[in-house]
Amino acid sequence: MFLSRMSLHAQLSPEAEARLRAQKRNSTISSIVISILVIVLCGLILAFIALKGMFFESPTIVAYSSSIEDEQELEERRINDQVQRKPSAPSSSMAKVIAASTVSPTAVPVPEFAVPEPSVEFGSGDDFGAGWGSGGDGGGGGFGNIPAAMRKRCTKEDRLARLSANGGNEKCEDAVVEALRFLQKTQNKDGSWDEKHKVAMTGLVLLAYLGHCETPLSEEFGLTVTAAITFLVDVAVKNKGKLATNYRDRHWCYEHAIATYAISEALTFCTMLGVHIPNLQEATQDAVQWIINNQHKSGGWDYGYSEDSARGGDLSIAAWQMQALKAGHTTGLELKNYRSCITAGLKYVRERQGSNGAFAYTGNNGRISLTGAGVLCIQQHKGAADSDARKGVKFLEENSKFDYTKGPANLYEHYYSAQAMINAGGKAWRNYNKLFRDNLLDAQLEDGSWPPPAGKLHVETATYRTALCTLMLEVYYRFLPGTGQKS
Repeated sequence: MFLSRMSLHAQLSPEAEARLRAQKRNSTISSIVISILVIVLCGLILAFIALKGMFFESPTIVAYSSSIEDEQELEERRINDQVQRKPSAPSSSMAKVIAASTVSPTAVPVPEFAVPEPSVEFGSGDDFGAGWGSGGDGGGGGFGNIPAAMRKRCTKEDRLARLSANGGNEKCEDAVVEALRFLQKTQNKDGSWDEKHKVAMTGLVLLAYLGHCETPLSEEFGLTVTAAITFLVDVAVKNKGKLATNYRDRHWCYEHAIATYAISEALTFCTMLGVHIPNLQEATQDAVQWIINNQHKSGGWDYGYSEDSARGGDLSIAAWQMQALKAGHTTGLELKNYRSCITAGLKYVRERQGSNGAFAYTGNNGRISLTGAGVLCIQQHKGAADSDARKGVKFLEENSKFDYTKGPANLYEHYYSAQAMINAGGKAWRNYNKLFRDNLLDAQLEDGSWPPPAGKLHVETATYRTALCTLMLEVYYRFLPGTGQKS
């Protein structure tokens, strides 16, 4: 009993007490340090959350300077960063955002459209007329500069101001909107248009929507535009960058170029607006590179993208490829051999010009129907002040004719000519504008479409005609008049 009490009251040695005190001190210091670190970490997290709420800004849809004198404060439309985790199927009330540029892996999905297998019926020519292979009456189009700031064409007020400044009027704006509504009603469930040449038709219509600054974010036409882009991207992905409905038909080079032009412009818009559409960039990259890689040794392009055919291509095909290349270059994508391709292409185009300034289908025996196409190719890549472009403009000014109801009214010819002439500007544009503007407006039907022009009663679809006429009426704000010529 005494020994047990002695053991209970035994004292620690000085060394043991020192070690115990040191251990307690270290434990206390460690606890204090850990507590401080936890507090600091919590503070940083709270500060980050607070700063995000204070300073996060969604991408601005329209924000740039304008050459119009009275600046108007534009309504700022923002991308919604509150993304639902389980979105419902697309509907008319679906958010217009495809995917915001955020670090979140979740995004509102692109509507899924069933893309049919390529049709084997492409190439009959019923929809496109002789120009899809003969250079007579093909599809319109033309790539205007889309500056990084989008040049303030995304509000009705600015479009009306630009229309007025460049020779248009409010009727032009109304006609374009009615045409886009007609096209919206006639879109196929898979996002395309028409039954034949669906890729080319979808490309033309998409260009018409983009020309009016209708993007996947647009309130009225956003879903329509998204569906069209998705259809074309799906075709490209399934076919490793090639865009057509029937690759056994040698005329598929037209479809590919038109659709490449359209998705290239769509990519430029979506990039600038911070909108992500899956596979759009990859599809565009592959499609544009295909054109470069399959240029004919003549510098032009030929049926089926033959590189060594005897005839060496034609200007009707080449003009589409040159437009698509310009659009592809504007996206900022890395394109191998782009500059050498353009150099050879421009040489080919110039060789098609005759001494009178007109451009020919092949050879250099010029014709009015392709002069606008030749001029536009040079303007796009070398500028409106180029001497060959000016010679072509002079020929157009002296020889152009347009009468929708009596003829001639070659939409292929005049869509290219409208672009070439507004790029030239001055007296040439003013005279040309008087030639086509009211004549085209008066021909529009109540449903927003255009009937067959005189002399074209069976080879063109309403989609084709309406897309080209719409693009013609958009030149006032889609293309900036050239400054190289003064009246």
